[in-house]
Amino acid sequence: MIYPFNCITDFIFVENEPIKVDVILVTGGSRPQLIEKSVELYKQGYASHILISGGANPKLKGWGTEFEYLKNIALSSGVPEDAILKEDQAKHTFDNANSSWNVLQNSNLKTKKVILVCKAHHSKRALLTYQTAFPINTEFIVCPIVDERNVQKDNWFLDKDRIDIVMKELEKIGQYFGKHIPNWLNR
Repeated sequence: MIYPFNCITDFIFVENEPIKVDVILVTGGSRPQLIEKSVELYKQGYASHILISGGANPKLKGWGTEFEYLKNIALSSGVPEDAILKEDQAKHTFDNANSSWNVLQNSNLKTKKVILVCKAHHSKRALLTYQTAFPINTEFIVCPIVDERNVQKDNWFLDKDRIDIVMKELEKIGQYFGKHIPNWLNR
């Protein structure tokens, strides 16, 4: 059905079919689905490395960082330690992106194509953020997850809490990226 807000759905929810890439990027967070999706893609041979990003998070009691929490899940799922790249200082999405780029620059991995694993409702903001931090010629394949809040492109508009989550993403995109547009023009 066509709704007046379909343009919001089309804008916010980014998803691509996975392809073989140089590295899988995990945006960080406290949702285990992020690393579970990354491990699945890794085991299917889409990349030889997973870069997990994320610093301290008070939601993760008993874990020093999001990186440690997500890495533990990856290791227990059979990903070898030498396939995991570490970024454990990030406090927000821009930190995740900038710090991930720094880790990749210091590694021996080329990074022309990457898979970005993030929450479905966060996919446009995550993509724009990583596109801001990474070279302009980097190809991003977005493979989102749906967490326990179940915010998806076909249901976000059916519940006030989900509507609020998606509308906050729209607000954040406006707040975050206006200042970056001139920089994008000069790249």
